[in-house]
Amino acid sequence: VQLQASGGGLVQAGGSLRLSCAASGRTFSSYRVAWFRQAPGKEREFVAISRSGSSTYYADSVKGRFTISRDNSKNTVYLQMNSLKPEDTAVYYCAADRSVIVSSYREPHKYAYWGQGTQVTVSS
Repeated sequence: VQLQASGGGLVQAGGSLRLSCAASGRTFSSYRVAWFRQAPGKEREFVAISRSGSSTYYADSVKGRFTISRDNSKNTVYLQMNSLKPEDTAVYYCAADRSVIVSSYREPHKYAYWGQGTQVTVSS
């Protein structure tokens, strides 16, 4: 599976962005796809995951502001980010794996496939 992340940019605090993660492969619907982010000098952190079907889970820091969704017909997962804050500034990565389990989905090393990252900058 190859992943291509896009949609980042510069936005003012309170604004919105939608990130996209486009995947190759015919079995995309069976993959769990997550978004992570990494700010300068910090570790990569979990943001949200779309498990197969409609099940989703979010980090507490983005719950209620971010929404992850997927369109399996387009092999794409989206991250709608609303009410953005300066602390959301980071490089955002999408990651996919077929077998990551619930107890491990916050752990970056559990994902086999990664996109290249897209920069999100939120100005105050």
